[in-house]
This record gives sequence, C-alpha cells and structure tokens, in this order.
Amino acid sequence: MKKTTLTILVISFITILLLSFNSEQDNPVLDFLNSLDKEQLEKVNLPFDNIFRESWHFIPSTMTPRAGIKLKELNQEQRERFYQMLQKYLSATGYIKTQKIIDLENVLAEIDSNTNFRDPEKYHISIYGNPRKDSLWAWSFEGHHLSLNFTILNNKIAASPRFFGASPATIKTGERKGERTLNEEEDLAYELLNGLSEAQRQIAIFQNVSFLDIVTSNASEVRPLNPVGIKAEELNPPQRNKLSDLITLYLSSLPEKIAKERQDKIQKEEFDEIRFGWAGGIEKNEAHYYRIQGKSFLIEFDNTLNNANHIHTVWRDFNGDFGRDLIKDHYHISNHHKHD
Repeated sequence: MKKTTLTILVISFITILLLSFNSEQDNPVLDFLNSLDKEQLEKVNLPFDNIFRESWHFIPSTMTPRAGIKLKELNQEQRERFYQMLQKYLSATGYIKTQKIIDLENVLAEIDSNTNFRDPEKYHISIYGNPRKDSLWAWSFEGHHLSLNFTILNNKIAASPRFFGASPATIKTGERKGERTLNEEEDLAYELLNGLSEAQRQIAIFQNVSFLDIVTSNASEVRPLNPVGIKAEELNPPQRNKLSDLITLYLSSLPEKIAKERQDKIQKEEFDEIRFGWAGGIEKNEAHYYRIQGKSFLIEFDNTLNNANHIHTVWRDFNGDFGRDLIKDHYHISNHHKHD
C-alpha cells in the first residue's frame, strides 16, 4: 500500500463496498470466516473469555504480543473479505482514516530504514466467541497506532476503546510532503480554544505543559479523570456548537446510525456537564494535549512527541468499554430467565 493517495483509498472503498453487495450470505463476518482454512481459523477465532479480549495497545506489534491473525497471513481474497467486514463496523470516513494510519508504516519504514519493525501488514484480527451462533461475541483489529474493539450483542454494537494515532502527523519530506493525518481532530480543537474569551481560556487551560501521552494509556478499564477545564454550560452558542462538532468528529468513524444514537444521547443526558480541558502550548507546532470528558465518556488527544508531530487519540466509555454494559445486561437477563 505504498504511496497510497486519498483518491485511491476512496476508489478502493467503493470497489470493496460494491463487492459486498454480491455476498451470498450478506454477512461479511461469516464470509471472512468461511474464507479461512483450519489453521487460520484456530488463530483468529478465540473463546469469548480469552484474556486478550480486554487487552489492547497502540505500540508496534513487534513490541508486544497480540492475539489473532496478521494481515500478512491472508491471501488477497481473504483480505478483501476482511475489509468488507471492517467496513460494516466503520463509516467511510473511519475506514479511510484506518487505511491512512496503516499506510504511515510505509513512511516510517522509509524514515527508519527498518521494514521489519515498521510493517503495514503486522495488524492483527481477532474474533472472540462464535458469531455463527452466539448472541454475544466480539472482535478487534489492532496494530501500531490503531485499536478498534467491537462487542456485539444481538446486533447491538459497542465500539470502544477506539484508538487512532498518526506518526508523522505531518509528513515533512518526500513526495508526500505536507500530507496530514488526524488533522481535523487537531484543527477543530484549536478553533474551539481560539474562540474562547481570555477569561474562558484561563479556565480551559489547566496546565501549561503538555502530557507526554494520553493519560489513560492502554488501561483495560478507566474511571473519570480529574474534572478540569471549562464546562459546556459556560460556553456561548457558537462555542457549544464547536464543542459538539468536535465530539461528532470522534464519533464519525462509526456507522452513521450508531454515531447519531450516541450523539443524541450525549446531547440529551450530559452535554452541559461536559468539560473541555487543554494542557501545553497554544501555538501551532507546540506540544499540546486536550481532553473532553462527560459523565459517560472520555476523549483524549495529545501531540507531544517528535517535536509535536506524533498524535494519539482515544475514545473511552466508562461503563461500555469492551461492551461491559452490554455484557452486564446480557447476564442479568440470562440469570433472570433461569429463575422464571
């Protein structure tokens, strides 16, 4: 996928999407599983209670063990079937963003002269449980700067933790000089910060030094962080709209229906209490970090490493990471039926 352009990615997305309509079973997950041989199935399909289901990371795969099967172990047909599966759980925006992040491994391989460590084919696919018959199952797709985790209960989907990263965030040299990844997550936050009054900014900026990384790192479970920053209820309408747009941006990687349901729930139940907090420099190219925290969720963004050219972003759900709320409801209902 060297020297991939956004145009090629869009064409690829449309081509695979059209192929998916020809699926005999109209179920890309089963189509993918059916394309694998016995040895591949043993790698990719794991018990639901496997310890790796709630274990995740965003460092290169050569630095930490991961469950599942690597992209490089799939033939072309199997990859196409997996990409169809991936597109079912992401929006077009999310799919293209995922491919751009993976493609940055080619840029890093060129910079580092190390194609073994920087390998766009070392991304792992894992499926937990049996999607052929189980009402509750999960799957993940993960590698350097990418961790997508989905839990499914009777077709209801939980989709966190959800991590996207980019290094280099801006390509500085070569034919792709100037190309940016995750630029909207950065630029929109700057617009929100710069649209605050001086008094509001003093509340929003809770420290002058950026964190080196997202505070929650790769924790399996997170609780709300310290309540820092400015509350949405202290913003005027244009500022509130900008904050809402930023949250919508983070949700836009998911299919439209799922994203809209979550956005509507946030607006209805917790928007006024959401806090926007900033740490670090306020000028472009200075190390900076921000968080958006509500009652049910946390967004973290940092661009600190490599002279502020290395972005990490994450969406966490306090009760819903790895589908914990779905699983709790599932077992509550199951136990209830046992006593009927």
